[in-house]
Amino acid sequence: MDFPAEFLDRERALLGPRFAELYAYAAPEPARGVTVNTLRCPPERFAAQADFPLAPSPFCPAAFTTAADWRPGRHPWHHAGVFYAQEPSAAAPAALLDVRPGQWVADLCAAPGGKTSQLAASLQGQGLLLANEFMVSRAEVLRQNLERMGVANALVTNEDTARLAAAWPGCFDRVLVDAPCSGEGMFRKEPAARKQHSAALVEHCAQLGAQILDNAAALLAPGGVLVYSTCTFAPQEDEAQVAAFLERHPEFSLCDLSGCGFGRPGEANRTPAGFDAARCRRIWPADGGEGHFMAKLQKGGTPPAARSACRRPQRPAQAPAEWIAFARQYFPGLAERQVAGAGEWLLLPPAGSETLPMGRLRLLRGGVLAGSVLKKRFQPAHALFMAWGAVCVNREELTREDPRTAAWLRGEEIEARTAQNGWCAVCVDGFPLGGGKASGGRIKNHYPKGLRNLG
Repeated sequence: MDFPAEFLDRERALLGPRFAELYAYAAPEPARGVTVNTLRCPPERFAAQADFPLAPSPFCPAAFTTAADWRPGRHPWHHAGVFYAQEPSAAAPAALLDVRPGQWVADLCAAPGGKTSQLAASLQGQGLLLANEFMVSRAEVLRQNLERMGVANALVTNEDTARLAAAWPGCFDRVLVDAPCSGEGMFRKEPAARKQHSAALVEHCAQLGAQILDNAAALLAPGGVLVYSTCTFAPQEDEAQVAAFLERHPEFSLCDLSGCGFGRPGEANRTPAGFDAARCRRIWPADGGEGHFMAKLQKGGTPPAARSACRRPQRPAQAPAEWIAFARQYFPGLAERQVAGAGEWLLLPPAGSETLPMGRLRLLRGGVLAGSVLKKRFQPAHALFMAWGAVCVNREELTREDPRTAAWLRGEEIEARTAQNGWCAVCVDGFPLGGGKASGGRIKNHYPKGLRNLG
């Protein structure tokens, strides 16, 4: 592969004879893989029941490598949010954050949502997930992916991280910064990354990453953990970036990633003297990924007993009678949930988020879009079935081999065999594929047109 000349000169100067070893790609084609959504099923079940070749990934317990020519987008399990397709080493940073159920977690550069989905799976529906993306178009893709994955406890924002830090200082237990970068690890996978590469781009990304890191530090509660990652090799964006952060924020300490089980230590010759680069982690092309850098940092201090400083009491919204009647019939476990209004729509917000001071922050979605009341009847949204379809009282159960599954994903009406008349969740192998309305032995298809397998 032809590397950009400026990049090639820099890396040869830094690595010397090691250049040929580290930049020898482990496979002739870019690695492909999937990360299992453990909100849907455990990795062991996924591996046992998958109908396509895969192998365990060395970078994350919930990730697998797949054939280079396999295309996942039309697979029913992809539509059901059972897995997220991503380059295998990309699953590594989120796994290092050590997220536990009940925590408040922020992903500050979240689109398109692969790492965010991993964080949500680790939370297992408990606690709060802030998924932020600065670019509007990418933020919408993020929202759609989290909906597909059945994430019910996320706030999806389209914000500058400085505004988030000002609104919610010290509120989060874990923060992930998968920073916008010069993309040197994407040279083989994305030819555009080679064409746009320059020293000016590297410097711009380094400055932007520093700003985001400072804001992440402000969002993090005492005792909290921050993981910083890039898919580039540039010193300014990697080891030197972390070293400069620690100079600005002496309250943080660098955690040791040497026992993570993959990759290689950071490079000491890319940092100022005195920085322990070996505590960071690099994934080189020779290690089976396209390229990643990771550092884990912990904020000093004692974690607060409560988040009272992050909250502003608000009067809860009144749940419409139509929703309560619908929920009691189809989703009994949701009937007593707190609700929030968004114009004509009804939302089921994450527990605790209803008291967060939102101010003028750009919130794309706060929880799960449940539906709306039309002509005094509740009309459920696709997101409701994607989040909780597996526990809907009325379900149509499909399998991957059933021809009705492909018909459903094309947007066609299908025969009802297990669902009774009324609203029903449609599931494949027990995983939700949205909802429809059964009547007279047929199910009217409500799968969104933009998501269908057409052609």
